[in-house]
Amino acid sequence: MNFDQASERVRPIEGGYVNNPADPGRETNMGITWPVLHEAIGLGIVPAGTTIADLVWDQAKVIYKALFWDRGHMDEYDGAIAYQAYDAAVNSGIGNANRFLQRAAGVADDGDMGPITIAAIKALPVPHILALFIAARLEFCTMLSAWQTFSKGWARRAVADIRYAVIDWEQEQTP
Repeated sequence: MNFDQASERVRPIEGGYVNNPADPGRETNMGITWPVLHEAIGLGIVPAGTTIADLVWDQAKVIYKALFWDRGHMDEYDGAIAYQAYDAAVNSGIGNANRFLQRAAGVADDGDMGPITIAAIKALPVPHILALFIAARLEFCTMLSAWQTFSKGWARRAVADIRYAVIDWEQEQTP
């Protein structure tokens, strides 16, 4: 699983433009929130004046790569782990995705993907990380105030992620 494959898998899940006041992300497009877009504009990843509503897939993908995939060091993990971390980053933010990984690896969950965290992830069996990662992610969702509104969708996404974890891990085992 590489960045392009992960992005194509996440694209239909995230969909397009949404402005739901009950959604913790509020106004989003393809999973991009205002804080993420503002950071991307500030870093010159997308042009100044870009709005959530006007965001196009090619821009979203560049943002995903720089602010989620690269920031989470996802190229350094098994592809099955990388996908789970990426999907969680798009859905709940890179800081939360990093913390889920850290909890799964049994290290301090400070959101910083440094060498200690990366080594801990690599030292454990992939299925161990996958199961504990998805558990941490789902537990996080159940604590959100929006759980009552979005629980069915988030639970279905967790079920899909469990299936993807098995499929992706099995594919990584096949030479």
